[in-house]
Amino acid sequence: MPNKVPRVSGKDAVSAFLKVGYTVDRINGSHHILKHPQKIERLSIPVHAGKTVGVGLLSRQIKVAGMTVEQFTELL
Repeated sequence: MPNKVPRVSGKDAVSAFLKVGYTVDRINGSHHILKHPQKIERLSIPVHAGKTVGVGLLSRQIKVAGMTVEQFTELL
């Protein structure tokens, strides 16, 4: 059975992606746009105080980053 996507804040999600080489390219409103030097796709993570990132969105961002849910969870 696959692991469930964790419920995390946008700040925690950004922090986890930074650990695997992503950098904050820019901030557009409340969305942090992350880029990786070796990947074409960028990640857009909403950072809203007191709110968690939706599991569907986070799941998609993890997949785009080329990671598994288990790998992402270990970075938290």
